[in-house]
Amino acid sequence: MFLFESIPWYSAIMWFAVLGGLIALNELARLNKWISLALFLVLPIILTITVWPKTAGEGTSVGTWFHWAKVYSALAGCLGFLAIRHIKGAVNNKWILFFPALILSVNILEAVVRDFQCFSFNGLIDGVVIIGGPWNIMNGIAGLLNIITISGWIGIQISKDKKKDMIWSDQLWFWIIAYDIWNFAYVYNCVSDHAFYAGAALLISCTIPAFFIKKGAWLQHRAQTLGFWMMFVMSYPAFVDTSKFAIKSSHNETALFVVSFLALAANLAVFIYHFGKIIKHKKNPIKEEIHTDLAAFKELKAL
Repeated sequence: MFLFESIPWYSAIMWFAVLGGLIALNELARLNKWISLALFLVLPIILTITVWPKTAGEGTSVGTWFHWAKVYSALAGCLGFLAIRHIKGAVNNKWILFFPALILSVNILEAVVRDFQCFSFNGLIDGVVIIGGPWNIMNGIAGLLNIITISGWIGIQISKDKKKDMIWSDQLWFWIIAYDIWNFAYVYNCVSDHAFYAGAALLISCTIPAFFIKKGAWLQHRAQTLGFWMMFVMSYPAFVDTSKFAIKSSHNETALFVVSFLALAANLAVFIYHFGKIIKHKKNPIKEEIHTDLAAFKELKAL
């Protein structure tokens, strides 16, 4: 196949199981703050002490600085968003509202740095085959454009229902899709043999809830599904490495180029659209929401 080696039927079923499991766990975490605290604070402390030193040590496919940084930054996002949702008055503090944009930017920047770093790699690195090339540079630039087009955090609000979801009205479908393409390209470039699950299934697991279950809460869904996945893969790296369900990348240089080119094109399009609106309507992206004229924005504001 173009992106991956052959995909047997049982791996295809497992892909849907991973997708469904992540969506289900995300819904479990949305039920109340105590369940979230158990999942995103108590459980990681236990895993950090008892499991990850053995399963995610040096030389394993998840033993790099990136994986350790990613799991804790994802969990920090989960806990920070939980605080914004449940601490009285937090959503009214402009400095606190900057946290979601900051943690999102840091997570993207971590991947951008890794992409640029992998440009010079070729071969088996930290247990993963990496083929460096211009695709790393293209996708790194796409990630930077994705950061630059983050906007509207000043308008983050909490939904009026019992689940108190964090709604980001200015974070609309076109930005989310551009992010998804960029992030898939990152995983495909830098952890290519994990991309079948950690790229495709993981990204779709937060996009489906954002479009069909609880609109406007994409970043909350993203942090929680990423947190669950990172805790799982740090504990059981063999699942994506050597188990019967593991799917290897094709390591095709044309495939690497195409996915990164698409990521760059998508994020460049969003960048042009985004700043075109800023210039046309004389918006201040630091102090104002940008997409207030769109029906999708207005729908989320009403939640």
